[in-house]
Order: sequence, then structure tokens, then C-alpha cells
Amino acid sequence: MTVTDTFRAAAADILGPRGFTCDPELVEPWLTDWRGRYTGKAVGLASPASTDELARFVTLCAAHRIPIVPQGGNSGMSGGATPDESGTSVLLSLRRMDVIRDFDVAAQQITCDAGVVLQTLHETAEEQGLRFPLTLGGKGSATVGGLISTNAGGTQVLRHGTMRAQVLGIEAVLADGEIFSGLVPLKKDNRGFDLKQMLIGSEGTLGIITAATLRLVPQIGERRVAWVGLPSISAARELLLHCEKVASDALEGYEVLPRHCLESVLAHVPTARSPLAGTHAWHALVELVADPGDAGQLDNLVTEVFESAMEHGLLEDAVISTSEGQAEAFWQIRDSISAAERAIGPAMQHDISVPVARMAEFVETAAPQVEKRFPGTRAVGFGHLGDGNIHFHVLAPAGAVRGEWERGDGKAISAFVHDRVTDFGGSLSAEHGIGQMKRDELGRLGDPVALLLMRKVKQALDPQGILNPGKLVPLAPHAATP
Repeated sequence: MTVTDTFRAAAADILGPRGFTCDPELVEPWLTDWRGRYTGKAVGLASPASTDELARFVTLCAAHRIPIVPQGGNSGMSGGATPDESGTSVLLSLRRMDVIRDFDVAAQQITCDAGVVLQTLHETAEEQGLRFPLTLGGKGSATVGGLISTNAGGTQVLRHGTMRAQVLGIEAVLADGEIFSGLVPLKKDNRGFDLKQMLIGSEGTLGIITAATLRLVPQIGERRVAWVGLPSISAARELLLHCEKVASDALEGYEVLPRHCLESVLAHVPTARSPLAGTHAWHALVELVADPGDAGQLDNLVTEVFESAMEHGLLEDAVISTSEGQAEAFWQIRDSISAAERAIGPAMQHDISVPVARMAEFVETAAPQVEKRFPGTRAVGFGHLGDGNIHFHVLAPAGAVRGEWERGDGKAISAFVHDRVTDFGGSLSAEHGIGQMKRDELGRLGDPVALLLMRKVKQALDPQGILNPGKLVPLAPHAATP
């Protein structure tokens, strides 16, 4: 028997027939990321049913030096959960680990396995009058472990923060099979490094997250969603400052999009309707909420916010939702932008962030710079103005061949955009992680000292380099690509 055959036999013995398979029909669907950009090969697919099973399996992988590629819902945007083409890695799915371990309603905390799907988490919290304050388009497939390992964002970061802010405790299996048990949440714990924070956002390169204790918040009593027409993204920034001042913590979300994005959705989604009668260069989607005890005051607050904004010339027009259906219709437009832009043709999509105060300036300067440098392209930015996260898409010229254009001009465009982001003191990844897609760019543009520290931490916790190799952590300048 070869080493691989020996490993497969031992893995099957540890995990059982449901826990390990080499059947191509069962493995193949998980070897390509959902956007179809990356495809790899694997020794097999491991699906442990518990943390103890996973710990024994990782110990086996360490003994055989078999690389492990953890995968949550396979809904990542950066190829971070796809193995390489060598076929030497094992694909690890935690989707069988989907138990709600504990739910403390009074403390507003829930402890669950890493394989719990985000939508299930939402529904479980709602049954007890609570909510988990993070959502995104892929909530039907994204898992808790994947959200933590990529430090996911979404549309509620403005009020509640990223996934990092929702995690109170973590359990994880380390590269040698040891289990880090840190699920008990403490308001104060001054025993050295915050190890759970180190694991959050590490994309499975330092440890495999198996469970987490998460914070919950009260359900919303009422919400009002406003669609606002604006002359510029700078005007959107001024309106944001006004909303923050007047509405304070009632401001749940603030999204912006240019006219091009709205028109793309209207052309792509048959049921979509423009919220406003007139034409506006920019649009803002503003959500104000009230807790159950304050729901009666929400309409008064909404009136105060937008009447005063109109008096100060901060908007051109606005419509406020009068029903939950209308509010959802507004959000559906926002959530359909990426699909609508893709339907137009090839595009380079950049998940970037800059300081909040400079986001409008970035869009107003970077878009024309890109279009001048790469004739025939169209640069559009939309997203989370309140936290500085812009989804900056560069649409290909007419006639560009999908796949071919991205591999050619597309790479040069992304490098150009990332250079502009760096000039603004920003980040080339705001909420979708680094994965394999941005690893080399992080190595090119990242702070040398920060990169050195990342490599040292990786070496200390995973000396054999078996945890999600080729992802997140850039190689040292003199190192050869494995």
C-alpha cells in the first residue's frame, strides 16, 4: 500500500463510512469554488461528526503530512476553501457538525457547532425573540465556522460590527490535533493573548474552528427603510453624517449605489421597480430600527431625520417604506447588484476598504483613473458607506471574452486598483478574506513587519504547514511556491 492508501484506510476507520469518502461523485462538487474560478483535487473528503473525531483525524493528517483544506458552505469569494491541483490535500467539511450546543436566552448567548448554517442560526434566535446581528446574501449556505474564519461582514456592520464582534468564545482543533477550548465567555479575562481573536479571520491556516459562543441581540420591534436620491457620493457621505447625528444607534444600515447599478438591476430583474420617479446620479438605502419597547417612536424619528435632511439640502428626493414588503423590495435591489453586473459581461470585482471619511473621495478619483488607464472599461462602486467598504467593480469593454479578459487585462486592473487603495491607506480585502486570490497581492502591498509576524505565527502554530496551505499567508520573498 502507498502512503496515501494507508492514510485513506486509517481515515475511514476514524470517521466511518459517512465521515470519509473518495467517491468522485461525492467529492467533485466541492472541489470548485461557487464562482467557478478555482478548481482543485483532493485525496478525499472528510466529514467528521464531532470535535473529538476531528481531533483524531487531524492527528492522523499530521502524522502522514497530509494537508487539510477546511470548507464551510463553500460560498467564499477568494478561493480560500478550494484545494490546489496537486491532489495531495484532503478536503475537510464540517457540515455534519451542526448542533446547537447551548442557548442561554437570558444572557443572550448561543453556543453552536461550526457547521450550523447562518439562516438556521437566525431562525433559532428568532424563536426566542432574539436575533443574530449579521446577515449576508449567502445566509442559506454560509456556516458559522466559515463566517468566523473569514471575519465576515455584511450590511449590519455599521451598528453591530463584523463577525469578530459577535464571537464571545471559540473551540478549535490545532495542527497537531490538540483542542483549544475557549467557549466560556468572560467580560474580563486578562490571562495574556486573546487567542480566539487570533483564530478569527485566519481562514483555517492556524486552527480549525469547531464551535463558537456568539452574542445575540433583541429582535427589532419596527424598521423603516428609506430610498434616497442624491447628486453625488459626497452628498451621500454628508447625509450619512446627518443620520448618525440625529438617529444615533437607530441607524442599522446605510448602503450607496450609483445610477448604473440601479439601471443594471432594473434590466436584469423583471420584478424590480425604481423606487423614485426621477433620475439621480447616486442612491442611498437607509435603514432605521427600534427595539420592541421603542417601536412607537420610530416614525417620529424617521420624520425628523429626513425632514431636517431635506431642509438642509442633503438629498434630492426620498421615499420611506410603508410596509415590510416594500422594505424588502428596496433591499432586493441592493442584493441583486452583483448578479446584475455579472449578467452584463466580464468584470473585476474588488472587495476593498478605505478610511470611512475618504470613501467618497476614493470613488470619485479612482473610477475616472481606472477608466482612463484602461479605455473601454466602466468602474462602478457600491456598498457599505458607513464602514468604508466599497465593492469596486470594473466592467470589461464591449466584446471582451469572459475568462480570457480576466486573466489578461483583469489582473493589471486589479493591481492598479489595489495600488490606489494602498495610497489611501486602505485594505485590499474588507470582508471576503484573502484566500488564494489575493495572497500574492497582500505579499506585494502588505506592511513587511506585519507580514513577517503573520509568517512567524503560522510557523509556530503549524510548523508542518498542513493547515490550508497556499492561503492567506504570503510566502517569504525568497521562498519558492509549493
